[in-house]
Amino acid sequence: MTACASDSESLKSCTFIYGNVHVAYHVKRKVAAAGKPRKISIRVTPDSQVVVSAPKDANANDIHDAVMKRAKWIYNSLQSFGDQQFHVQPRRYVSGEMQFYLGRRYVLKVVENTDSAPRVKMERGKLLVHLPKFRADKAEHVRELIKQWYRVRAHYIFNARLQQLLPQASWVNDLPEFRILSMKKQWGSCSTQGTLILNPHLVKAPRDCIDYVILHELCHIKEHNHGERFYRLLRQVMPEWKSNKQHLDNMAELFLND
Repeated sequence: MTACASDSESLKSCTFIYGNVHVAYHVKRKVAAAGKPRKISIRVTPDSQVVVSAPKDANANDIHDAVMKRAKWIYNSLQSFGDQQFHVQPRRYVSGEMQFYLGRRYVLKVVENTDSAPRVKMERGKLLVHLPKFRADKAEHVRELIKQWYRVRAHYIFNARLQQLLPQASWVNDLPEFRILSMKKQWGSCSTQGTLILNPHLVKAPRDCIDYVILHELCHIKEHNHGERFYRLLRQVMPEWKSNKQHLDNMAELFLND
């Protein structure tokens, strides 16, 4: 059984029943890129949202069938994320822990190898950390390697998104400078000179959330407070900013857990 209500032309809020549980999901319609097959994909985000991406011409029954075929996986994923958010423990930086990157979960795997230089890489859903054997401070070494990796990835991703988003900020003439700075309670800020300061932990969030923070700070270049003119400007460049902010707020404890 399923029910849907339209939020906009491209988004519908729907529900289905799994056992005795009502599960909500959002259907996003999209146009497939030229030459690429059109298919229905389903993902469960870390803040327990179920998002179904479907071609614009996909039949409603086909979408429903695709969701129901993965109903058990959806339910289990929601349970897993819910348990994880309820029991946020200090990280120990050992194999099996969860790490996040661009909104996706990765399982940490520590590989000790005397022939391998210390390094971090992603591979098939895992975040692999290679380091020499027999280090007394292994956990701290893993922590520092991951911290450095996040900073490098954050600089690359933030620079790319900033360049992509800049045309939307018509009031900004040149690409602004930005700095990476770990913060406990802020995702970003903007100096009076127009320099953006972005939290490297933000790279753990989905791109839409990263875009929200960057556009938020770009708006501060023109409007230095959170008055009505600021929010009018933010709505102009990102009408859905509230949902992206809510996503970040929901996941802050996990993303900022260091």
